[in-house]
Amino acid sequence: MPDKRQLDLELSPGINSLAELAKAEHECTRCPLYKDATQAVPGEGRKSAHVMLVGEQPGDKEDLTGKPFVGPAGRVLDRALADAGIPRSEVFVTNAVKHFKHEMRGKRRLHKRPNAYEIERCKIWLETERALVKPVAIVALGATAARSLLGRAVTIAKVRGQTLRLADGTAAFVTIHPSWLLRMEDEADKEREYKNFVADLRPAAKVLSSSHKSRNAA
Repeated sequence: MPDKRQLDLELSPGINSLAELAKAEHECTRCPLYKDATQAVPGEGRKSAHVMLVGEQPGDKEDLTGKPFVGPAGRVLDRALADAGIPRSEVFVTNAVKHFKHEMRGKRRLHKRPNAYEIERCKIWLETERALVKPVAIVALGATAARSLLGRAVTIAKVRGQTLRLADGTAAFVTIHPSWLLRMEDEADKEREYKNFVADLRPAAKVLSSSHKSRNAA
């Protein structure tokens, strides 16, 4: 497991705090998504967090509130984190893409998946978050997050349950996005997949437990 002090990702010029990063994200015009979004949605959590959770992009509720994972998928995530033994207050939660990509269906704004260009243009903000927070482990929630972190497309089923290593040695785990559970109609299938989701989060819980033991021993 890499020491947080040994991680040396490059900060974006002039950004030395999460507050400065949030300001830069709100001013971002690196891709066209900012034009139709209410606002950028920065990451949220402890700067000293040992675990970072990365989702795909903000949803409708997140776009309106400016906070990550506060809608229906966020409630599923909160429940799963609790069941895995991970206090949300101890992790940093963010998204690979900071603006809500959507299409209008009547008066409703429906989610659209970010494309490769949008993911790449937004990667500077995720990398800067990593440089500031220096997480020991990162959980990619869904294929978009995994692509942003790993720099390539992956099939979740093939890498799920594995401990991957990013270029700087950071441990990475890939699992589903909690919104996928919301789309499942069969209750038995949903409950089974929810338990699998919780199991996927447990390695991150071990990272937190190890960090607590290290702090207590210091």
